[in-house]
Amino acid sequence: MLSHKAKYALKALLYLAEQDENHISRTVEIAEGANIPKKFLEQILLDLKRGRFVSSKQGKFGGYYLIKSKNDITLAEIHRLFDGAIALLPCASLNFYEPCSDCKTESECSLRHGLMLIRDKTLKAMEGITIASLVKK
Repeated sequence: MLSHKAKYALKALLYLAEQDENHISRTVEIAEGANIPKKFLEQILLDLKRGRFVSSKQGKFGGYYLIKSKNDITLAEIHRLFDGAIALLPCASLNFYEPCSDCKTESECSLRHGLMLIRDKTLKAMEGITIASLVKK
């Protein structure tokens, strides 16, 4: 399951994606518009900024805006940023791989092979879902 943080990040990105291209959204505006608790949103926006999905402008008319195209931001990227691996076990992970300490031989582990199939199908689905595809028309 997605963490609350990842869910709120997706909601914030959806809100920003629904705005006019040059619109800069204040934190309070995003919080109210996307129904996200403001105290969580501030940290989430900083994480999205570090991940190079959004940027910010300081000052009276400051706020946040997308710097990565809504067509290029995938559910997989946001999941990895906030929740880590998509795989169910570290030994089946592409980006967060760790060997299992209780496996005799990884190459013959039936569980690992099954979980890698699940990872591949989940990853393909998550990479096919972009913020643009979720924006309400």
